[in-house]
Amino acid sequence: MTAPKKRIVVAMSGGVDSSVTAALLKEQGHEVIGMTMQIWDYSKFTAANGETFGTCCSLDDVYDARRVAQALEIPFYVVNFEKQFQQAVIDDFCDAYFSGRTPNPCVLCNQVLKFDLLLRRARELEADFLATGHYAIIEADGQGGQVLRKGCDESKDQSYFLFTLTQEQMARVRFPLGAMSKDEVREHAARFNLPVAEKAESQDICFVPDGDYVRFLEEERGAGQRDGEIVHVSGQVLGRHRGTYRYTVGQRRGLGIAWHEPLFVVGIDAGKRQVIVGEKPFLERDALIVQQCNWHIPVPGEPLRAACRIRYRHREVPALITALPDGRAEVRFDEAQRGVTPGQAAVFYADDRVLGGGWIS
Repeated sequence: MTAPKKRIVVAMSGGVDSSVTAALLKEQGHEVIGMTMQIWDYSKFTAANGETFGTCCSLDDVYDARRVAQALEIPFYVVNFEKQFQQAVIDDFCDAYFSGRTPNPCVLCNQVLKFDLLLRRARELEADFLATGHYAIIEADGQGGQVLRKGCDESKDQSYFLFTLTQEQMARVRFPLGAMSKDEVREHAARFNLPVAEKAESQDICFVPDGDYVRFLEEERGAGQRDGEIVHVSGQVLGRHRGTYRYTVGQRRGLGIAWHEPLFVVGIDAGKRQVIVGEKPFLERDALIVQQCNWHIPVPGEPLRAACRIRYRHREVPALITALPDGRAEVRFDEAQRGVTPGQAAVFYADDRVLGGGWIS
């Protein structure tokens, strides 16, 4: 017995992954509708030679998404979320850096734009599901709920960025590429003869396409803010800096100070306008606190053994996780970790299953 056909909105970014997602779903007989988010004006980021930067969601990407939709002969819509993106993602990005945190805008974009606003638009079109090109897997747990798992291609797994998904959202979301490798996706793109089959991967933060986040912050909020002292963990003042937002925990280069051992940024005190530096051992932390936790399991009443990933490219490490009041949790590592960075997400796993996560405070 064949599965019933569904109406599915595909979030089309103009890249290979979302294009293949749309093509596969149409091939399966579903009624597919393409939808692209316009979230930022990239005209000012066009280089002097006319080239554009390799990022997602640019105007070129909107054009590519439209071309793919035409090739697949599916309806296509562009939804303007520039105002919402500014408020939910860009303002948070700036606020975080100016308060001494290092934000993760990709998680917020998924949480607020794709799986809230765009999912709502899909429902307005009476769609059964919203599908995206994420490398992750959603499965039924056999008890009326959903389970989020890592994508099978470990090098492309994006489950870390999806920890904020709720049960209600997961019931309405599909990730057709979760069981595939990137090479397999490329092969499908060639098989469907998609106009973006050879398109390169997007890089960097979408609204900072040249990678110069300091320039972006100063254009948004002004230069000359948060200047102050560079202070050794011993309390000794070693120099001056031109803004705490120019530094992140773990940074070594660009400190501009001489010392008998390599120094790293080990903390940022935005209130005192201090960048705190120390030798490598001072980067190590044996515990952290997360806030705004989103659990994919019942909130554990007892300490929970799990693996924890503290940034996207970090391999999970064993930890003991204790739920605390007010949506917080303590994560205590079996072995001290370097680079624990306020503002990043800490995501909890049991093997390949996401158990939950929160924001490092």
